[in-house]
Parts: sequence; C-alpha cells; structure tokens
Amino acid sequence: MPIDFHLGTAEAGTRAAAASFAEKVLKPARTVYVEHSTQCERFQATKPAYEAAVVGGLIKAQLAPKLGGNGGSLIDAAILVEECYAVEPSAALTVFATGLGLTPFNLLQKPETKEFLEPFLSGTGSPLASLVFSEPGGVANWLEKGGKGLNTTARKEGDEWILNGEKIWATNSAGWDNKGADLACVVCRNVTDLPSGSQEAEPKDRIMILLVTRADLDRNGPEAFQVVRQVETMGHTSVSGPHIKYTNVRVPSKNMLCAPGEGAAIVSGAFDGSAVLVGAMGVGLMRAAFDAALAFAKVDDRGGAMPLLERQAVADLLSDIKMQTEACRALTWKAAHAMENGPGDYNARRELALAAKVYCSDAAVKAVTDAIKAVGVTAYDKNQPFADLLTNAMVLPIFDGGNVGIRRRHMQQLMMLPSYDAWAATYGPSK
Repeated sequence: MPIDFHLGTAEAGTRAAAASFAEKVLKPARTVYVEHSTQCERFQATKPAYEAAVVGGLIKAQLAPKLGGNGGSLIDAAILVEECYAVEPSAALTVFATGLGLTPFNLLQKPETKEFLEPFLSGTGSPLASLVFSEPGGVANWLEKGGKGLNTTARKEGDEWILNGEKIWATNSAGWDNKGADLACVVCRNVTDLPSGSQEAEPKDRIMILLVTRADLDRNGPEAFQVVRQVETMGHTSVSGPHIKYTNVRVPSKNMLCAPGEGAAIVSGAFDGSAVLVGAMGVGLMRAAFDAALAFAKVDDRGGAMPLLERQAVADLLSDIKMQTEACRALTWKAAHAMENGPGDYNARRELALAAKVYCSDAAVKAVTDAIKAVGVTAYDKNQPFADLLTNAMVLPIFDGGNVGIRRRHMQQLMMLPSYDAWAATYGPSK
C-alpha cells in the first residue's frame, strides 16, 4: 500500500463535524463564560456546551466499542482535538478531560466495569469523568525508590477501601457543583499492610486505581470530599482543576479498577495516549495563530506603502509558523497511527507519542510568540486573539506530564534500554 497523507472519507467527516461543533457550540460558549469573574463560575457557565457535546455523541465517542461506546481511532481523536483547539480550547478541554478520565477503562476493557460507564453512554445529562493523579508538591518522581511517592492512600478494611489524600490539577475532579465528579479514577497507594509512614521498596508495586463515584461521595457525607482551593489559571480560564481532599472515603471492593501493582502501567498508558492529543492541541493553537496573523498582515500596513505581508521580515515569521504547523501535524498523525498500528514494539511507538507531546507543545508557544512579533504591539490588545492563544499555549509544555521533568525523562529512559531501536516505529524492528 502506498503512503497516503490524505484524509479518508470517515476522517474527513470527523473533521467536518468537529469544525461545525467548534463553531456552533464551543465558540459561543466563550462569549458566555468570559462574562464571569472566577474560574469556578466560568467553568459552570460552560455546562450547556458540555451538555451539547453529550447529546452530539462526543462523550460516548471517547469510549471503546467493546464498552458500548462508539470511539474511533486515535487519529480521529487528534483531528477532533485540533479542530476544537483552533476555535475554543478552554471549553473543549473539559470535554477531552472526561475522555482522559475514561481512558483507564478503554485500556483495561473489563466487562465487569461497564456499570460505572452507564452515565457516559446514555447521551443525556452532563456526566464528568476525571483521572485524579497529580498531587500538591508534584508527581514527577512518584515512582522513585526512597522518595515520598503518592500521599493519597487506600487501606483495605473488610469489603471496603478507605481513601485519604489530596490531589490537584485533576480536570473535572470537583464536578459541576464542587461536590465531586460523576466518576473519578483516583490513583493512590495501597497501605493496607504497611506500617504508618513507611514506603515500599518498589513504589509501583503499591500503585492502584480506585473508582469513586458521585454516589459514593454522597453516601460518605459532606466531610468526605472537600475543595481546598479553586485554582485560577492564566489560560484555559473555564477549566476546573482544583485542589481537592478525600477524607476517609469508603468505597466497595468492586470499585478497585486496578489492583495494587497494576495501576502505574495503566496511568502511564493513559498519558501515552493523551501525549498525542496534546500534540494536536498544539497544532490547533498554531493554526489559529497563523490564520490570525496572516489576516492582519494582509491588510495592515503600519502606516507604510504596502501591507505587512510584503515585508520580508513578517513573511519569514509567518512562513516559519506555517511550516512548523504542518510538521507538527504530520508528527501528531504519525504518532497516533503508530500507537495503534505499529510497526515496532510498544516502546518504539510510545517514543513517537512522547515526541509529539514535547515537540508540538514547545513549538506552539514559539509559534504564538512569533505571530505576536509579526503583528506587533496591536497583538497586545485583548480584542485580538493573541493573548488568549499565548496563555493557552503556555500550559502545553508543563501539563499532562511536564516536558522537562517527565516527558523528556521518559524518552531518556527509552534510549537507555539495551533493546532500544531508534527507527522501529517507522521502519519496523531492525533485527
């Protein structure tokens, strides 16, 4: 089969539907939420847009068909993310964060867990899911021997698990009303048979994932779940990722999604998939920055005799943005295809996902900055899109696993493996 970079009929349909949703639902949502003064109020103001996403099948599309969903390929997801991010990143992220919260189910595909997914398959309401992982103080070195590890713990008592600990940055984790998400995949450390204050020699052997539903929190009472602080962010200003606290939350044994020793691999797998989608987020922002700067440069002359686009310095900046956008899209699509189809073993395919996250997120920040340089001081006007583009782009290198502290270290670890095969994800195994 020849190499084909054209969208197929299905992919083109996904792109058209995503573009329509972004323009008709997400874009108007921004005009509503920007009128509010706090992060929490802005988040709550996006609920109608989220409900439209549910009705439109965007939530069900983030679950695998084997679980009752109608999810497509990772390339489909990348196309969807790019189209939404090119128009309205903040309201879109709440939708995609539910997808991240459901990813552990997609990776495991356990039939017995389907009961937890019913709200996300119904096509009604506004159910939120969250992958609750990050903690105050950071988690870059959470599996390092001798380190502090996760402070969120679970202890088995009879037929229940008792959950305690604090989390932060977990999008959607507080739900619409700050009383908890409909479904939280809480990454925690089993301390059932550990003396108080001690650590396991191999931290990953203790990592598990507990499911905490809104019904569980309601049953445990108001003291069980607390929003410690609403985090006000520079960009993505309608997204909720607060500092939360679980206190003696009791959940049934059946809520153990991943047993101790199995959780770390699922967390890693979830963030491998999301790495590709962060690449697509970067592409969407770069595309929006280029389009806005190009439109400005075509008509504005800054008091001169010709439009800015005819000035070589401006044209050079814009052509660099355009080339970087095309390159990042190609890398993102390549990574998405390789993750699901190969060639190469999982580590080879994973390296491309990491590369898409690191390269495209860094490139997005530079692209928006270059667009600002091309436009000049007018870009500093909040009526222009560039301030929002920059503050939204700035988080891409530091969330979903920071490029410096986590993602590049993962690439380093892969390169240090004796079995490392640098080009296997493109050409197949070398031996």
